[in-house]
Amino acid sequence: MGALGKLINISLFFFFALMAINVPLLNGQILFPGIYPKLLTDLKDWYSSEFNDYLFIEKPLFFVGLVWHEIIFLLPLSIVNIYAILTSKSWFGTTSLLYGASFLTSMAAILGDMIGSEKVTNKLLLAYLPFVGLAILAMLRGLVTCSTKKINCFSQEKACLRINQGNFSFENFTLSHGMNVQCENIIPSRNFVQVLTQQQ
Repeated sequence: MGALGKLINISLFFFFALMAINVPLLNGQILFPGIYPKLLTDLKDWYSSEFNDYLFIEKPLFFVGLVWHEIIFLLPLSIVNIYAILTSKSWFGTTSLLYGASFLTSMAAILGDMIGSEKVTNKLLLAYLPFVGLAILAMLRGLVTCSTKKINCFSQEKACLRINQGNFSFENFTLSHGMNVQCENIIPSRNFVQVLTQQQ
């Protein structure tokens, strides 16, 4: 992965880490107000008054539902994504895409209510907009990974598949990074075979 990819992963790491802390300690107070220590309740009250976040003050039902969604789905997924980044798991693109799409959907509902109700201030809007950008970044990270996997798979088929008088023969080959691939274990996709056949 290049320098840009590493920079994106670092940005997403801090994003997921922030959400893993923020969701249970601050947003969770919307659901369980009586179980938090005074330090955390004072922090939530300061944020609500400082940014005039009416969602934390009025607690509309749709926002309560979104917080439940964060606790049940997004919080575990953010922890999984942190683990995937630290251990360089190949499936990180998939979980990043899931998180980004889900979080962006929630943000769309929140921003729609803010703008529609005309209760939003510039300060509050600026506090929420960076999270929209990070959600989009998480989605793009997942989409790029999925596209790269498809390209690599197609290239592998093309390298293995040879046409000899209408008959397909397979050979072993070595990739650029030195991994030997048994081509006889690779089944070419139907579309790929059709394209090559039409070119004959």
